[in-house]
Amino acid sequence: MRAGLIAGKTSDEWTKRVPILQKIIDEQEAFWLNPDYGENCNISVTEKELMEASARLKRFAPYIAKVFPETRVTAGLIESPLLMISRMKRLLEERFQQKISGEVWLKCDNELPISGSIKARGGIYEVLKHAESLALHHGILSKDDDYSVMSGDKFKKFFSGFSISVGSTGNLGLSIGIIAAKLGFKVTVHMSANAKAWKKELLNKLGVGVIEYNSDYSQAVAEGRKQAEQDPFCHFIDDENSRDLFLGYAVAALRLQTQLVELGKNIGKDQPLFVYLPCGVGGGPGGITFGLKTLYKENVHCFFAEPVQSPCMLAAMATGLNENISVQQFGLDNETAADGLAVGRASGFVGRNMKSLLSGIFTIKDETLLQLMQDIWKTEKIFVEPSAAAGALGPISIFRRGPGLQYIEQQQLHETMKNAIHVIWATGGSMVPEKIRAEYLSGEAQP
Repeated sequence: MRAGLIAGKTSDEWTKRVPILQKIIDEQEAFWLNPDYGENCNISVTEKELMEASARLKRFAPYIAKVFPETRVTAGLIESPLLMISRMKRLLEERFQQKISGEVWLKCDNELPISGSIKARGGIYEVLKHAESLALHHGILSKDDDYSVMSGDKFKKFFSGFSISVGSTGNLGLSIGIIAAKLGFKVTVHMSANAKAWKKELLNKLGVGVIEYNSDYSQAVAEGRKQAEQDPFCHFIDDENSRDLFLGYAVAALRLQTQLVELGKNIGKDQPLFVYLPCGVGGGPGGITFGLKTLYKENVHCFFAEPVQSPCMLAAMATGLNENISVQQFGLDNETAADGLAVGRASGFVGRNMKSLLSGIFTIKDETLLQLMQDIWKTEKIFVEPSAAAGALGPISIFRRGPGLQYIEQQQLHETMKNAIHVIWATGGSMVPEKIRAEYLSGEAQP
């Protein structure tokens, strides 16, 4: 443990005040229940904004379908399957010697078109919104137009006069690089040292500028923000504070609702929905949680999953310090096989908006995470990257650990858990190169 004070308190004072911090310091798996869940706390985003974001993506659907042919099957909507994973459920029950009540499903954002991860939702949405705003402001587009016109040379030439930058551990940079380059923007991605080399190489092939930093994600974001402020024609996509990223992710809730209805699932008092979301800085899982709570209120229960070395959101929310605390201050190195979750400091914007919406957070060791990744492949022949497997411990944690059972008791869910729908959110994987995929699945890639 590092010496010195943490926000004016010693580590002993913090662990006495917030006991779960001892497990964080000891690098142990932990399960934290949010004491403010369900309270009347201010939320700075609205249902109206969610619906506007959904409408904007529908306006862009003709453009997306035209420039990304793989989306034509969904008429230009960027969407992924929802699959029941009964074999994986049985393996989880056997491996952990724990019965899971209800059905287990996988939300396959690892298969999202265009950039193969959950970042295709928020990242692409913010770029599209920015492009629309510029085009409307300069009078070259009307909201009544068929947005497929934006694929023409006129628009590409126009957008080439502007630039977009972002700080990323990898997947957000990929999604933004792909869509922004397609529109014609100049793009720069500021990447942390733990970003995978293949992601940097892919961006370079797209003509995207990549700036690497020796430290972690937080510095990449800070430097990207600083440089963008010096260029009036540069739009910086701020993963820590972006309202638009958050809303782009939130639209996933509306899509999931449609899928559940089509499957005959009636989420409500008698059929609760549990959702387990891998968490890095927090924008993706936070946006989805906001969307789901908007739709299902008290009948949906959202939990974040974080690596034991990078529990930034747990530290942020448990202490109440939000962005003013980092995992490094508790002696952790923020190094994890789940590179997409290797974030030392959480988004304060997300933490504050999750104060009353998030049910809890659990942490997972790298060796467990890698094993679950292999299990999903073994049982379902679905490949997800390491960070995307973090949520797979959720259905076990709810029933195996004291806090999970305590939560079921608090929410009076005992009688309805047999009807529960558990959704593990798989956040990425389809763009991982075959060689690296084989290393993960063979166990050669060590935590």
